[in-house]
Amino acid sequence: MRLPDWVKTAYPSSSVLELKKLLRKDGLHTVCEEARCPNMGRCFSRPSAAFMIMGAVCTRNCGFCSVESRLDESGPGSSGLDGPNPDEPLRLAAAARAMGLRYVVITSVTRDDLADGGAGHFANCIKALKSEIPGVKVEVLTPDFGGSRSALEAVLAAGPDVFNHNVETVPRLYQVVRPQADYERSLRMLEWASEGLGPASGPGIPVKSGLMLGLGETAEEVMEVMEDLRASGCLMLTIGQYLRPSRKSLPVFEYIRPERFDELRVAALSMGFKSVASGPLVRSSMNAEEYYRHV
Repeated sequence: MRLPDWVKTAYPSSSVLELKKLLRKDGLHTVCEEARCPNMGRCFSRPSAAFMIMGAVCTRNCGFCSVESRLDESGPGSSGLDGPNPDEPLRLAAAARAMGLRYVVITSVTRDDLADGGAGHFANCIKALKSEIPGVKVEVLTPDFGGSRSALEAVLAAGPDVFNHNVETVPRLYQVVRPQADYERSLRMLEWASEGLGPASGPGIPVKSGLMLGLGETAEEVMEVMEDLRASGCLMLTIGQYLRPSRKSLPVFEYIRPERFDELRVAALSMGFKSVASGPLVRSSMNAEEYYRHV
């Protein structure tokens, strides 16, 4: 299908290249680059970025993603990937400080090869940012840690200001879109986070999740997922259009018109979500600070 006008974006190359140089100097990755986000030019020019920790190779093989994959089928330690770099938290904090960031989003590849799924490294990155940049706000967008409650507690104990975990799509499509994930497991992680696990998090930390449209879901399925997310304790929701990042990725089933995203935003607010970003180019970490302020 031809790309409709409402999902076309400009790409200011000068600002992108400048920020890329800074990131490469510190050996850092961003999900903006690895996932080929259409908003990268706009966000990098601000500057703003969602840092991707623990390398750029994932142990899962989601159909919507362009990140390099190396499946881990034999348990922790079997993928051959290096462990998290202990210097990364301080390098991350230094880069965020150099960029003048007051709100930092941290995400990661999924690391099923690690005993804790990388939860301890998430915690170290949060602590480094809080220590090196007084007053900084930190949002984490985590994998499901294999459903480990203790791993989630380790992340929340470090004191993030927002916890985000995306369900991505409707349950019926998981086998194709997220074959190593589990919808109910993701909902359980969100529910645990909304309960306020860990001494530093406390109840009330905003919990966030996101959906991609255009993969073949029905309108009824989308509404059901939104209801499930609200029931799990989510206060923040992002809804965007799936755009095929590479030829290896799943094709787009449908381009959703902007007015449909507007309708979903109204419906989500009526369900009790406090902050909703819904639009063709909306991505999970896009304008994250602005939507945090709503909550």
